[in-house]
Amino acid sequence: MVAATANVAGAAGAANWRRAGIAGAAIGVLAAGAAAGVAVERLTVGRGMRKKARLALDATGPYGSLRGTPGRAVADDGTELYYEVDEVEAAPATADESASSGTRRRRLFGRKAPAPVTVVFSHGYCLGQDSWHFQRAALRGLVRAVYWDQRSHGRSERGRSQADGVPVGIDQLGRDLKAVIDAAAPEGPLVLAGHSMGGMTMMALADQYPALIRDRVAAVALIGTSSGKLGEVNFGLPVAGVNAVRRVLPGVLKALGSQAELVEKGRRATADLFAGLIKRYSFGSKDVDPAVARFAERLIEATPIDVVAEFYPAFTEHDKSGALPGFRDVPVLILAGDKDLVTPSSHSEAIADVLPDAELVIVPDAGHLVMLEHPETVTDRLADLLVRSGAVPAANVGGHGSTAQQPGR
Repeated sequence: MVAATANVAGAAGAANWRRAGIAGAAIGVLAAGAAAGVAVERLTVGRGMRKKARLALDATGPYGSLRGTPGRAVADDGTELYYEVDEVEAAPATADESASSGTRRRRLFGRKAPAPVTVVFSHGYCLGQDSWHFQRAALRGLVRAVYWDQRSHGRSERGRSQADGVPVGIDQLGRDLKAVIDAAAPEGPLVLAGHSMGGMTMMALADQYPALIRDRVAAVALIGTSSGKLGEVNFGLPVAGVNAVRRVLPGVLKALGSQAELVEKGRRATADLFAGLIKRYSFGSKDVDPAVARFAERLIEATPIDVVAEFYPAFTEHDKSGALPGFRDVPVLILAGDKDLVTPSSHSEAIADVLPDAELVIVPDAGHLVMLEHPETVTDRLADLLVRSGAVPAANVGGHGSTAQQPGR
Protein backbone atom coordinates (compact mmCIF):
# COMPACT_ATOMS: atom_id res chain seq x y z
CA MET A 1 0.00 0.00 0.00
CA VAL A 2 3.06 2.23 0.23
CA ALA A 3 2.73 3.67 -3.27
CA ALA A 4 -0.77 5.03 -2.80
CA THR A 5 0.84 8.36 -2.02
CA ALA A 6 4.21 7.99 -3.72
CA ASN A 7 2.84 7.19 -7.17
CA VAL A 8 0.45 10.13 -7.11
CA ALA A 9 3.06 12.64 -6.07
CA GLY A 10 5.54 11.21 -8.53
CA ALA A 11 3.01 11.79 -11.28
CA ALA A 12 2.53 15.43 -10.38
CA GLY A 13 5.03 16.67 -12.93
CA ALA A 14 2.95 15.38 -15.82
CA ALA A 15 -0.43 16.66 -14.74
CA ASN A 16 -1.48 20.25 -15.13
CA TRP A 17 -1.92 21.13 -11.46
CA ARG A 18 -3.45 24.51 -12.34
CA ARG A 19 -6.47 22.60 -13.55
CA ALA A 20 -6.37 20.40 -10.49
CA GLY A 21 -6.71 23.42 -8.14
CA ILE A 22 -6.99 22.43 -4.51
CA ALA A 23 -6.17 18.84 -5.45
CA GLY A 24 -2.68 19.85 -6.45
CA ALA A 25 -2.25 21.77 -3.22
CA ALA A 26 -3.31 18.77 -1.15
CA ILE A 27 -0.92 16.44 -2.92
CA GLY A 28 1.77 19.05 -2.43
CA VAL A 29 1.26 18.88 1.32
CA LEU A 30 1.80 15.15 1.14
CA ALA A 31 5.02 15.54 -0.82
CA ALA A 32 6.48 18.39 1.18
CA GLY A 33 8.70 16.43 3.54
CA ALA A 34 10.32 14.39 0.81
CA ALA A 35 10.60 17.37 -1.53
CA ALA A 36 12.67 19.29 0.99
CA GLY A 37 15.29 16.56 1.04
CA VAL A 38 15.30 16.33 -2.74
CA ALA A 39 15.81 20.08 -3.03
CA VAL A 40 18.93 19.91 -0.86
CA GLU A 41 20.27 17.02 -2.93
CA ARG A 42 19.79 18.99 -6.13
CA LEU A 43 22.14 21.67 -4.83
CA THR A 44 25.01 19.20 -4.69
CA VAL A 45 24.37 16.43 -7.19
CA GLY A 46 23.54 16.82 -10.87
CA ARG A 47 20.49 15.14 -12.39
CA GLY A 48 22.62 13.18 -14.85
CA MET A 49 24.77 11.82 -12.03
CA ARG A 50 21.69 10.78 -10.06
CA LYS A 51 20.31 8.97 -13.11
CA LYS A 52 23.62 7.14 -13.59
CA ALA A 53 23.56 6.15 -9.92
CA ARG A 54 20.09 4.65 -10.30
CA LEU A 55 21.18 2.69 -13.35
CA ALA A 56 24.26 1.44 -11.51
CA LEU A 57 22.12 0.25 -8.60
CA ASP A 58 19.80 -1.53 -11.04
CA ALA A 59 22.80 -3.35 -12.52
CA THR A 60 24.50 -4.31 -9.25
CA GLY A 61 21.49 -5.05 -7.05
CA PRO A 62 20.34 -8.58 -7.98
CA TYR A 63 17.22 -8.28 -5.85
CA GLY A 64 14.15 -9.80 -7.44
CA SER A 65 16.20 -12.22 -9.55
CA LEU A 66 14.92 -15.44 -7.97
CA ARG A 67 12.60 -17.50 -10.14
CA GLY A 68 10.57 -20.67 -9.66
CA THR A 69 8.37 -22.97 -11.72
CA PRO A 70 5.78 -20.71 -13.38
CA GLY A 71 2.05 -21.31 -13.47
CA ARG A 72 -1.20 -19.48 -14.05
CA ALA A 73 -4.47 -19.60 -12.16
CA VAL A 74 -7.74 -18.26 -13.55
CA ALA A 75 -9.84 -15.98 -11.36
CA ASP A 76 -13.64 -16.09 -11.33
CA ASP A 77 -13.82 -13.24 -13.86
CA GLY A 78 -11.32 -14.91 -16.21
CA THR A 79 -8.27 -12.87 -15.14
CA GLU A 80 -5.04 -14.89 -15.41
CA LEU A 81 -2.99 -14.76 -12.20
CA TYR A 82 0.71 -15.53 -12.45
CA TYR A 83 2.45 -17.54 -9.76
CA GLU A 84 5.73 -19.38 -9.22
CA VAL A 85 6.44 -22.43 -7.09
CA ASP A 86 9.66 -23.19 -5.24
CA GLU A 87 9.70 -26.90 -4.46
CA VAL A 88 11.35 -28.61 -1.50
CA GLU A 89 14.74 -30.07 -2.33
CA ALA A 90 14.56 -33.86 -2.35
CA ALA A 91 16.36 -35.45 0.58
CA PRO A 92 19.10 -37.89 -0.42
CA ALA A 93 18.21 -41.56 -0.12
CA THR A 94 19.47 -43.40 2.95
CA ALA A 95 21.83 -46.37 2.64
CA ASP A 96 19.00 -48.78 3.42
CA GLU A 97 16.76 -47.23 0.79
CA SER A 98 19.51 -47.37 -1.82
CA ALA A 99 20.22 -51.04 -1.05
CA SER A 100 16.64 -52.21 -1.36
CA SER A 101 14.78 -51.82 -4.61
CA GLY A 102 11.79 -53.35 -2.86
CA THR A 103 11.63 -50.45 -0.43
CA ARG A 104 11.86 -48.03 -3.31
CA ARG A 105 9.10 -49.86 -5.17
CA ARG A 106 6.74 -49.80 -2.20
CA ARG A 107 7.26 -46.06 -1.91
CA LEU A 108 6.62 -45.60 -5.61
CA PHE A 109 3.57 -47.82 -6.03
CA GLY A 110 2.18 -48.04 -2.51
CA ARG A 111 0.22 -45.52 -0.52
CA LYS A 112 0.52 -41.98 -1.79
CA ALA A 113 2.82 -39.77 0.30
CA PRO A 114 1.03 -36.90 2.05
CA ALA A 115 1.15 -33.55 0.29
CA PRO A 116 3.82 -31.23 1.71
CA VAL A 117 3.07 -28.02 3.53
CA THR A 118 2.87 -25.09 1.12
CA VAL A 119 3.61 -21.52 2.18
CA VAL A 120 1.64 -19.02 0.06
CA PHE A 121 3.06 -15.48 -0.02
CA SER A 122 0.71 -12.59 -0.93
CA HIS A 123 2.30 -9.19 -1.66
CA GLY A 124 1.11 -5.65 -1.05
CA TYR A 125 -0.36 -2.81 -3.10
CA CYS A 126 1.84 -1.54 -5.94
CA LEU A 127 4.40 -4.28 -5.32
CA GLY A 128 4.80 -7.83 -6.65
CA GLN A 129 5.95 -11.28 -5.64
CA ASP A 130 9.59 -10.16 -5.80
CA SER A 131 9.03 -8.01 -2.70
CA TRP A 132 9.58 -11.28 -0.77
CA HIS A 133 13.09 -11.63 -2.22
CA PHE A 134 15.02 -12.05 1.03
CA GLN A 135 12.55 -14.45 2.58
CA ARG A 136 12.48 -16.43 -0.65
CA ALA A 137 16.27 -16.67 -0.72
CA ALA A 138 16.37 -17.90 2.87
CA LEU A 139 13.55 -20.46 2.63
CA ARG A 140 14.37 -21.84 -0.81
CA GLY A 141 14.58 -25.61 -0.79
CA LEU A 142 13.47 -25.88 2.83
CA VAL A 143 9.74 -25.59 2.27
CA ARG A 144 7.38 -25.66 -0.69
CA ALA A 145 6.39 -22.07 -1.40
CA VAL A 146 4.06 -20.26 -3.80
CA TYR A 147 4.65 -16.62 -4.74
CA TRP A 148 1.98 -14.89 -6.82
CA ASP A 149 1.26 -11.52 -8.37
CA GLN A 150 -2.08 -9.97 -7.46
CA ARG A 151 -4.33 -8.99 -10.35
CA SER A 152 -3.05 -6.03 -12.36
CA HIS A 153 0.34 -6.32 -10.60
CA GLY A 154 3.59 -7.91 -11.69
CA ARG A 155 3.17 -10.59 -14.34
CA SER A 156 -0.53 -11.14 -13.72
CA GLU A 157 -3.13 -9.96 -16.20
CA ARG A 158 -4.95 -6.67 -15.77
CA GLY A 159 -8.23 -7.36 -14.02
CA ARG A 160 -10.85 -8.18 -16.64
CA SER A 161 -13.72 -7.02 -14.45
CA GLN A 162 -11.97 -3.69 -13.98
CA ALA A 163 -11.64 -3.33 -17.75
CA ASP A 164 -15.45 -3.58 -17.81
CA GLY A 165 -15.79 -0.90 -15.16
CA VAL A 166 -16.30 -3.12 -12.09
CA PRO A 167 -14.53 -1.66 -9.04
CA VAL A 168 -11.91 -3.91 -7.51
CA GLY A 169 -12.51 -4.86 -3.89
CA ILE A 170 -10.68 -6.81 -1.20
CA ASP A 171 -13.27 -9.61 -1.51
CA GLN A 172 -12.24 -10.07 -5.14
CA LEU A 173 -8.63 -10.44 -4.03
CA GLY A 174 -9.68 -13.12 -1.55
CA ARG A 175 -11.32 -15.07 -4.37
CA ASP A 176 -8.17 -14.59 -6.45
CA LEU A 177 -6.08 -16.13 -3.66
CA LYS A 178 -8.48 -19.09 -3.55
CA ALA A 179 -7.96 -19.58 -7.31
CA VAL A 180 -4.18 -19.57 -6.83
CA ILE A 181 -4.42 -22.10 -4.00
CA ASP A 182 -6.67 -24.35 -6.10
CA ALA A 183 -4.17 -24.25 -8.96
CA ALA A 184 -0.83 -24.32 -7.13
CA ALA A 185 -1.60 -26.12 -3.85
CA PRO A 186 -4.86 -28.05 -4.26
CA GLU A 187 -4.13 -30.33 -1.32
CA GLY A 188 -2.03 -30.46 1.83
CA PRO A 189 -1.53 -28.03 4.72
CA LEU A 190 -1.09 -24.32 4.03
CA VAL A 191 0.77 -21.49 5.71
CA LEU A 192 -0.49 -18.08 4.60
CA ALA A 193 1.84 -15.07 4.68
CA GLY A 194 0.74 -11.63 3.56
CA HIS A 195 2.12 -8.10 3.59
CA SER A 196 -0.18 -5.07 3.66
CA MET A 197 -2.81 -5.65 0.94
CA GLY A 198 -1.69 -9.29 0.94
CA GLY A 199 -2.72 -9.62 4.58
CA MET A 200 -6.08 -8.07 3.74
CA THR A 201 -6.41 -10.59 0.91
CA MET A 202 -5.91 -13.39 3.44
CA MET A 203 -8.61 -11.91 5.67
CA ALA A 204 -11.00 -11.84 2.71
CA LEU A 205 -10.15 -15.48 2.01
CA ALA A 206 -10.98 -16.37 5.63
CA ASP A 207 -14.23 -14.40 5.42
CA GLN A 208 -15.42 -16.18 2.28
CA TYR A 209 -13.91 -19.64 2.73
CA PRO A 210 -13.93 -20.44 6.46
CA ALA A 211 -13.87 -24.19 5.79
CA LEU A 212 -10.59 -23.85 3.90
CA ILE A 213 -9.03 -22.05 6.85
CA ARG A 214 -10.39 -24.60 9.31
CA ASP A 215 -9.39 -27.68 7.32
CA ARG A 216 -6.09 -26.75 5.71
CA VAL A 217 -4.39 -23.67 7.17
CA ALA A 218 -1.63 -24.55 9.65
CA ALA A 219 -0.31 -21.04 10.39
CA VAL A 220 -0.73 -17.40 9.40
CA ALA A 221 1.68 -14.43 9.12
CA LEU A 222 0.20 -10.92 8.91
CA ILE A 223 2.91 -8.36 8.13
CA GLY A 224 2.39 -4.60 8.06
CA THR A 225 -1.32 -4.96 7.46
CA SER A 226 -4.70 -3.81 8.76
CA SER A 227 -8.17 -5.23 9.36
CA GLY A 228 -9.87 -1.88 8.73
CA LYS A 229 -10.18 1.85 9.53
CA LEU A 230 -7.53 2.77 6.97
CA GLY A 231 -9.47 5.94 6.22
CA GLU A 232 -8.26 7.26 9.58
CA VAL A 233 -4.53 6.91 8.80
CA ASN A 234 -2.83 10.33 8.68
CA PHE A 235 0.37 9.31 6.80
CA GLY A 236 2.41 11.40 9.23
CA LEU A 237 0.72 14.61 8.07
CA PRO A 238 -0.78 17.46 10.10
CA VAL A 239 -4.56 17.23 10.52
CA ALA A 240 -5.34 19.98 8.02
CA GLY A 241 -3.15 18.40 5.36
CA VAL A 242 -4.48 14.89 5.73
CA ASN A 243 -8.10 16.07 5.72
CA ALA A 244 -7.47 17.92 2.46
CA VAL A 245 -5.84 14.86 0.94
CA ARG A 246 -8.75 12.62 1.97
CA ARG A 247 -11.25 14.95 0.36
CA VAL A 248 -9.57 15.22 -2.99
CA LEU A 249 -7.40 12.14 -3.43
CA PRO A 250 -10.05 9.80 -4.91
CA GLY A 251 -10.96 12.39 -7.55
CA VAL A 252 -7.32 13.17 -8.30
CA LEU A 253 -6.50 9.50 -8.74
CA LYS A 254 -9.43 9.00 -11.06
CA ALA A 255 -8.37 11.99 -13.15
CA LEU A 256 -4.75 10.83 -13.29
CA GLY A 257 -5.80 7.29 -14.18
CA SER A 258 -7.71 8.61 -17.18
CA GLN A 259 -4.50 10.21 -18.52
CA ALA A 260 -2.18 7.31 -17.75
CA GLU A 261 0.27 7.79 -20.62
CA LEU A 262 0.83 11.47 -19.87
CA VAL A 263 1.13 10.82 -16.15
CA GLU A 264 3.68 8.02 -16.61
CA LYS A 265 5.91 10.38 -18.57
CA GLY A 266 5.64 12.91 -15.77
CA ARG A 267 6.41 10.31 -13.15
CA ARG A 268 9.63 9.43 -14.94
CA ALA A 269 10.51 13.11 -15.21
CA THR A 270 10.11 13.58 -11.45
CA ALA A 271 12.12 10.51 -10.44
CA ASP A 272 13.99 12.39 -7.71
CA LEU A 273 10.83 13.44 -5.90
CA PHE A 274 9.41 9.98 -6.43
CA ALA A 275 12.48 8.37 -4.86
CA GLY A 276 12.24 10.67 -1.86
CA LEU A 277 8.61 9.77 -1.29
CA ILE A 278 9.32 6.06 -1.63
CA LYS A 279 12.03 6.28 1.01
CA ARG A 280 9.85 8.26 3.41
CA TYR A 281 6.82 5.99 3.15
CA SER A 282 8.65 2.66 2.76
CA PHE A 283 11.41 2.75 5.36
CA GLY A 284 11.84 3.87 8.95
CA SER A 285 15.62 3.92 9.32
CA LYS A 286 18.06 6.36 7.73
CA ASP A 287 20.72 3.86 6.71
CA VAL A 288 18.76 1.73 4.24
CA ASP A 289 20.95 -0.02 1.69
CA PRO A 290 20.74 2.20 -1.46
CA ALA A 291 20.35 -0.90 -3.64
CA VAL A 292 17.39 -2.06 -1.56
CA ALA A 293 15.83 1.41 -1.72
CA ARG A 294 16.26 1.40 -5.48
CA PHE A 295 14.74 -2.10 -5.65
CA ALA A 296 11.64 -0.79 -3.86
CA GLU A 297 11.45 2.08 -6.36
CA ARG A 298 11.56 -0.35 -9.26
CA LEU A 299 8.77 -2.47 -7.82
CA ILE A 300 6.52 0.53 -7.31
CA GLU A 301 7.45 2.20 -10.61
CA ALA A 302 6.20 -0.93 -12.38
CA THR A 303 2.62 -0.30 -11.19
CA PRO A 304 0.73 1.84 -13.76
CA ILE A 305 -1.07 4.89 -12.41
CA ASP A 306 -4.45 3.62 -13.57
CA VAL A 307 -3.93 0.48 -11.46
CA VAL A 308 -3.10 2.72 -8.49
CA ALA A 309 -6.36 4.55 -9.13
CA GLU A 310 -8.39 1.34 -9.48
CA PHE A 311 -7.26 -0.15 -6.19
CA TYR A 312 -7.11 2.86 -3.88
CA PRO A 313 -10.85 3.14 -3.03
CA ALA A 314 -10.89 -0.49 -1.84
CA PHE A 315 -8.74 0.36 1.17
CA THR A 316 -11.07 2.95 2.65
CA GLU A 317 -13.90 0.40 2.39
CA HIS A 318 -11.85 -2.49 3.79
CA ASP A 319 -13.15 -3.95 7.06
CA LYS A 320 -12.35 -7.57 7.81
CA SER A 321 -12.10 -7.48 11.59
CA GLY A 322 -14.98 -9.95 11.67
CA ALA A 323 -12.91 -12.50 9.74
CA LEU A 324 -9.96 -12.52 12.16
CA PRO A 325 -11.44 -15.05 14.64
CA GLY A 326 -11.11 -17.63 11.87
CA PHE A 327 -7.36 -17.61 12.57
CA ARG A 328 -7.67 -18.24 16.33
CA ASP A 329 -7.00 -21.97 16.21
CA VAL A 330 -3.61 -21.79 14.43
CA PRO A 331 -0.24 -20.18 15.23
CA VAL A 332 -0.29 -16.55 14.08
CA LEU A 333 2.55 -14.07 13.61
CA ILE A 334 1.63 -10.37 13.55
CA LEU A 335 4.58 -8.16 12.62
CA ALA A 336 4.88 -4.44 11.88
CA GLY A 337 7.41 -1.62 11.79
CA ASP A 338 7.18 0.92 14.57
CA LYS A 339 7.58 3.76 12.04
CA ASP A 340 5.11 2.50 9.44
CA LEU A 341 3.20 5.55 8.15
CA VAL A 342 0.96 3.55 5.80
CA THR A 343 -0.44 0.79 8.03
CA PRO A 344 0.69 1.98 11.47
CA SER A 345 1.70 -0.56 14.10
CA SER A 346 -1.44 0.34 16.05
CA HIS A 347 -3.37 -1.56 13.36
CA SER A 348 -1.31 -4.67 14.07
CA GLU A 349 -1.94 -4.20 17.76
CA ALA A 350 -5.68 -4.06 17.03
CA ILE A 351 -5.41 -7.39 15.19
CA ALA A 352 -3.54 -8.84 18.17
CA ASP A 353 -6.39 -7.74 20.45
CA VAL A 354 -8.68 -10.06 18.48
CA LEU A 355 -6.02 -12.81 18.34
CA PRO A 356 -4.54 -12.70 21.85
CA ASP A 357 -2.57 -15.94 21.41
CA ALA A 358 -0.72 -14.55 18.38
CA GLU A 359 2.92 -13.52 18.48
CA LEU A 360 3.06 -9.73 18.10
CA VAL A 361 6.39 -8.30 16.91
CA ILE A 362 6.91 -4.54 16.53
CA VAL A 363 10.23 -3.98 14.76
CA PRO A 364 12.19 -0.86 15.83
CA ASP A 365 13.32 1.61 13.14
CA ALA A 366 11.20 -0.09 10.51
CA GLY A 367 8.73 1.32 8.01
CA HIS A 368 6.10 -0.22 5.77
CA LEU A 369 8.46 -2.40 3.71
CA VAL A 370 9.81 -4.10 6.81
CA MET A 371 10.57 -7.37 4.96
CA LEU A 372 13.07 -5.45 2.77
CA GLU A 373 14.36 -3.08 5.43
CA HIS A 374 14.90 -5.66 8.20
CA PRO A 375 14.83 -8.99 6.33
CA GLU A 376 16.74 -10.87 9.02
CA THR A 377 14.06 -10.15 11.62
CA VAL A 378 11.15 -10.99 9.32
CA THR A 379 12.78 -14.19 8.08
CA ASP A 380 13.68 -15.26 11.62
CA ARG A 381 10.11 -14.87 12.86
CA LEU A 382 8.69 -16.57 9.74
CA ALA A 383 11.09 -19.49 10.20
CA ASP A 384 10.02 -19.81 13.83
CA LEU A 385 6.37 -19.80 12.77
CA LEU A 386 7.05 -22.56 10.24
CA VAL A 387 8.75 -24.65 12.91
CA ARG A 388 5.93 -24.08 15.41
CA SER A 389 3.33 -25.08 12.85
CA GLY A 390 5.25 -28.21 11.87
CA ALA A 391 5.81 -26.95 8.33
CA VAL A 392 9.59 -27.43 8.59
CA PRO A 393 11.82 -29.16 11.14
CA ALA A 394 13.90 -27.00 13.44
CA ALA A 395 16.74 -26.07 11.11
CA ASN A 396 19.10 -23.24 10.26
CA VAL A 397 17.38 -21.15 7.61
CA GLY A 398 20.69 -19.62 6.64
CA GLY A 399 22.01 -16.12 6.06
CA HIS A 400 20.24 -15.27 2.83
CA GLY A 401 17.69 -13.22 4.72
CA SER A 402 20.28 -10.51 5.22
CA THR A 403 21.04 -7.48 3.07
CA ALA A 404 24.67 -7.90 4.16
CA GLN A 405 25.02 -11.07 2.09
CA GLN A 406 24.65 -11.76 -1.59
CA PRO A 407 21.06 -12.80 -2.27
CA GLY A 408 20.55 -16.45 -3.21
CA ARG A 409 20.34 -17.18 -6.88
